[in-house]
Amino acid sequence: MPTNSVPPPPGVYVPAVVFFDKNEELDIPAIQAHVLRLAKVSRSSHPRIRPTLIAPTDAQGGVAGILVQGSNGEAQHLSHDERKEAIRVTRKTLDENGFEQVVIIAGTGGQSTRETKKLCADAAEAGAAFCLVLTPGVWPPLMTKDKILRFHREVADASPIPTMVYNFPVVTAGLNLDSDIIGALALHPNIVGTKLSCGNVGKLHRLTSSVPASKFATFPGVSDVFLQSLVSGSAGLIGALPNVAPKAHVEVYRLYKAGKIQEAEKIQALLGHADWELGSLGSIGGIKAVVSKHFGYGNINVRGPLAPAEVEGASIGKLEELIAYEKTL
Repeated sequence: MPTNSVPPPPGVYVPAVVFFDKNEELDIPAIQAHVLRLAKVSRSSHPRIRPTLIAPTDAQGGVAGILVQGSNGEAQHLSHDERKEAIRVTRKTLDENGFEQVVIIAGTGGQSTRETKKLCADAAEAGAAFCLVLTPGVWPPLMTKDKILRFHREVADASPIPTMVYNFPVVTAGLNLDSDIIGALALHPNIVGTKLSCGNVGKLHRLTSSVPASKFATFPGVSDVFLQSLVSGSAGLIGALPNVAPKAHVEVYRLYKAGKIQEAEKIQALLGHADWELGSLGSIGGIKAVVSKHFGYGNINVRGPLAPAEVEGASIGKLEELIAYEKTL
């Protein structure tokens, strides 16, 4: 366990989708193309990441980091070796193209403490800087507060890189960690943040107002509360919609930091509508369908039991409006 763990730098993070070929094998060229479109030029002050010497005005175009094997990355559909390979390819692609400063967070949720520890070790070996740990949800009635606390603490004790708490009730059979549990975990020296895909801004604000940002980064996990969460002290966003429109999200972040709240609100309204439409389209499958249609790489392949999404005929007017705006930035 590291002894001087610090949270990831603030900003926009993308839980990247992973592309497959027609045989459901990792589509490496498509994964690389997606990583590079997301990366763009950015600058980080994180002490473990080597900064790039660029002008501040050039630093607004790219995301702070990429989450590999989040829920959008179909982590549960991948073998351990495939998970390592996806992290390795992402890190190598970034480094070879001058994006060493872009942070990699790896999703390392497993259904046992033992497996989760192994996934954290694998992630560190493959090049991740942080682990995002999902609470096991196979036996929700047995996951008491004490067991949840013990699970995350034991994983953090064993992890060679800092861990973050991933709260996503939809994929953990309804387990929804409250601010008391997450706040208690924030005291651990190797637990440095959380992603709240529950979208609860009240919970987020309780955490940001009680745990120092220098020790613990609190991110919302959905774009429709991005600006609201920034007002409540969040570190930024880790959300699915930046797979489609990373620049628009970075622009909201930039405007907020510049004090231009009304301008940020206009873009945020569009993000809220587009996020809803993307979810209705099929989320993971929807992201792949939209990206492959509008950005010239990738495909619609997913692993079962998921099914490909179809863009044609879908009611996604606001999402199309967001894509058009994205292409102007």
